[in-house]
Amino acid sequence: MKIRRSGILLHITSLPSPYGIGDLGPWAYKFVDFLFETKQGFWQVLPLNPTDPAYDNSPYHSISALASNSLLISPELMVQEGLLNKTDIEPLPPFPKGKVDYDTVIAYKKRLFHLAYERFKKKKNYDYQRFCSENGYWLEDFSLFVSLKTHFQGKVWSKWPPEIRDRQPEVLLSLKRELQDRIEQEKFLQYIFYKQWLSLKDYCHQKNIHIIGDMPIYVDYDSVDVWANPEIFKLDSEKKPYVVAGVPPDYFSETGQRWGNPVYKWEVLKETGYAWWIQRMGRALKLYDVVRIDHFRGFVGYWEIPASEKTAIKGRWLDGPGEDFFKVMLKRFPCLPIIAEDLGVITPDVRELVSRFQFPGMKLLIFAFGPDLPTNPYIPHNYTQNCVVYTGTHDNNTIKGWFEKEITPEDKKRLLQYLGHQVSGEEIHWELIRLAMMSVANTVILPMQDVLGLGKEARMNRPATTSGNWRWRFLPEQLTPEVTRRLLEMTKTYGRAS
Repeated sequence: MKIRRSGILLHITSLPSPYGIGDLGPWAYKFVDFLFETKQGFWQVLPLNPTDPAYDNSPYHSISALASNSLLISPELMVQEGLLNKTDIEPLPPFPKGKVDYDTVIAYKKRLFHLAYERFKKKKNYDYQRFCSENGYWLEDFSLFVSLKTHFQGKVWSKWPPEIRDRQPEVLLSLKRELQDRIEQEKFLQYIFYKQWLSLKDYCHQKNIHIIGDMPIYVDYDSVDVWANPEIFKLDSEKKPYVVAGVPPDYFSETGQRWGNPVYKWEVLKETGYAWWIQRMGRALKLYDVVRIDHFRGFVGYWEIPASEKTAIKGRWLDGPGEDFFKVMLKRFPCLPIIAEDLGVITPDVRELVSRFQFPGMKLLIFAFGPDLPTNPYIPHNYTQNCVVYTGTHDNNTIKGWFEKEITPEDKKRLLQYLGHQVSGEEIHWELIRLAMMSVANTVILPMQDVLGLGKEARMNRPATTSGNWRWRFLPEQLTPEVTRRLLEMTKTYGRAS
């Protein structure tokens, strides 16, 4: 990532599609064509793991760190493959425009997937058998776990009968026979997703576009990862976490953040040569060209909170695996294309690790205009080349929404002084895009909402809220020739043309 490049942050769910949610079908390819036309080098997506309605379908809460979200499978591509008939996908439910209605999408696609699987299982497919064999190390446990979740009406795995909770081999073998058809359908959906995704990834590469994927450092407790690997997490005798992850109190929150994820037993992972993490990273590098690791600082030091605590106040700092972890990773993956999410309060030891392995960190323009402006690490004149600049992320308001509703009068004054001229709310997104593009940073990633100049209604996520997130989608008519022209012009002007 040492060449000057730029790209767009847009999750698959946010693409246009007639089927209620963005998918891997025709509009994904049209979006790649837009990236190519505007000479972008990267497409960044959020985690592709399965989502859960219990967590508002957040891509950062998943039952599996290695499986993929079958809701992103394209019905149109399934028709092309002969897995569905055109009549199967019609009539369409009344999907809303510009947002995802997950309940309707899940019910609609569940019906399609059943039809497609019934048709598929009547044929011999050696490619599918090879996929199952190559991915058995995660696919077997995942497909069984999903089937058991359905079988036990969605109960947390620790509340399953003890012999299933504790994975007694003869019991699991019996369950695999009993639930065989359901298990095979889950494997089939993972196969179809992977096939459609690899086709899209190949199309990106033909256009010289690389995919940046997102990897949360922690996994959910109610996941196949913890059920199948309890020995690498801090769990009690009943397989429940006695400590959980989070971050301490800071200027964002007086009580800190209690995320609730189980914490790794890093000493156990080290004894295995970080085997589970190597599998996870290997899987990610099959899906993506570059991996952004969320909460990177957790590898250096992490905040551990007693599970009985309702806030993050009474936690403690413990050392992560640090340098040893990445030395082992680099032996397995000599070229380790990582972006370190190093936002917030970052200590010198974290900066030292990032610098030692030359991982690019992140810079957010939306954070740049506080009272410490001359020395602020997010202001462009303080950037180094080896960083990735964002106007904002999925967790922030859009630039337009921020400028109109959130920025303080003092910060706005500093922003306008830095720009050197007055600017309207209608043009502010292009002004910040220009600041990012003209910086010395090797890489610039722009949220699609900022490229389109959309307001707060297009925000993807509001942290600390539990409903109404992850729904935004752009409309085809918003991608105007003027947007394409201006993005191309700026990309070429500042030497970022792919």
